[in-house]
Amino acid sequence: MRLQILKTMNGNIILIIIGCYFAFLMFISHLTSRNNDNETFFIGGKKSPWFLVAFGMIGTSISGVTFVSVPGMPLHIDMTYMQTVLGFALGYLIIAQLLLPLYYKLNLTSIYTYLEERFGHKAYKTGASFFLLSKIIGAAARLYIVVLILQRFVFDYWNVPFAVTTTVIVLLIWLYSHKSGIKTIVWTDALQTFFLLGGLIMIIWQLMSKMNLDIDGVISMVQKSNMSRIFIFDDWHTKQNFFKQFISGIFITIVMTGLDQDMMQKNLSIKTLKESQKNMYFYGIAFIPVNLLFLTLGILLISYATQSGITLPETRDEILPLFATQYLGNMVLLFFCIGIIAAAFSSADSALTALTTSFCIDILDVKKLPASKAIVWRKRAHIIISVLFVLIILIIKTVNNKSIIDAIYMIAGYTYGPLLGMFAFGLFCRKRPIDKYIPIIAFTAPLLCYLIDSFSTRYYNYQFGYELLMLNGLLTYLGLYLISLKQPKLKKGSFYRI
Repeated sequence: MRLQILKTMNGNIILIIIGCYFAFLMFISHLTSRNNDNETFFIGGKKSPWFLVAFGMIGTSISGVTFVSVPGMPLHIDMTYMQTVLGFALGYLIIAQLLLPLYYKLNLTSIYTYLEERFGHKAYKTGASFFLLSKIIGAAARLYIVVLILQRFVFDYWNVPFAVTTTVIVLLIWLYSHKSGIKTIVWTDALQTFFLLGGLIMIIWQLMSKMNLDIDGVISMVQKSNMSRIFIFDDWHTKQNFFKQFISGIFITIVMTGLDQDMMQKNLSIKTLKESQKNMYFYGIAFIPVNLLFLTLGILLISYATQSGITLPETRDEILPLFATQYLGNMVLLFFCIGIIAAAFSSADSALTALTTSFCIDILDVKKLPASKAIVWRKRAHIIISVLFVLIILIIKTVNNKSIIDAIYMIAGYTYGPLLGMFAFGLFCRKRPIDKYIPIIAFTAPLLCYLIDSFSTRYYNYQFGYELLMLNGLLTYLGLYLISLKQPKLKKGSFYRI
């Protein structure tokens, strides 16, 4: 009986938080949606403050997946995820110096229009299609884990079907993002990052209080923990090898930020290249301490479980939700809910806007339509993509059997690899591939990666991890080179380079 009362109280608290939070987001949407057109929806009139974009991008990148998955990582792989995070930081520097100047020079709204100028129409449509496929799956997977937690700890008690919970959450996101797009997203993402980081810090503070620890005590506990290992240099077979993780982190950042319309759309809403680069530097540096805090929280939770005799769940994604809802009190539950809802909304609303932008510009080509028709099609696209979000989440619910963050990176390895290869070829090779064969190369490369990974796992006991992305990009690059051998080179000074 006491457990049922506790679940009811927790469920009511979570619902109140969601209601208040959503009302605040709708208020911001109302303030930012006046006199907006498609151009404002897509790039915000290029008036976004760089520091606001930088702060908001932290929340977009972290998402509900990071909030839930990363604290559970030390249980199985220690703190080795920091090797990948360090690679992320270098990747952001490369984006700022290599890709942002290109995008600003060409004055792009959708970054995939570069592929049409460099290669041709079929390459352009292929690149945009790979983004749409990868982003909608990845964004839905990120949102799925938050919906699952809300379902398990709130709506299951009232026998609300998972499909209804999913539909309501996506509907809420659609309601505050469909009018003004990126202009609203820049402000709501900054707000949500504030709540996310605030929730993370307050959970750590409450946990420190329960364990009678000060800051020095936390540092000492982490240093003495057998889960504090960060670097692995000697074992080449493990996925946690430093060189695999660090180099993969660089390329994951390049493709999932630099070649991703979602992340770049915010940068392109900033007025000047110089300010956009400032945003990328700040954001890249801030990512390191934020992830370090998440891993520290994980070690504290596992240590607290050991001290208190609490049995940890088998799935690492369930560790933080378990403690937040059952063992650390209503205050931690409050901060956990604020953090995870902020993370989920900031990631999903941004992805929804970027997918709408790419679909309208790259697939529907709405810029050629009269303004009134273009707005109608943009609104229809926003609804269609929201429905797809719901459907994909329901599919993930039936097939998921591993940590979501790993699943997202593996999906990126297969779907972002062709984008990596195409952009790399466009920037560093003066040859022009035959456009009509580019879709064949782009779809063949991921298939070859799958076959190579299966072969190496079966016969050499070597399983590819995040480095699959680099192999995929390399195969795409080589394929493009082969279909351009008899083609004339581009002239020096052409747009293939900055």
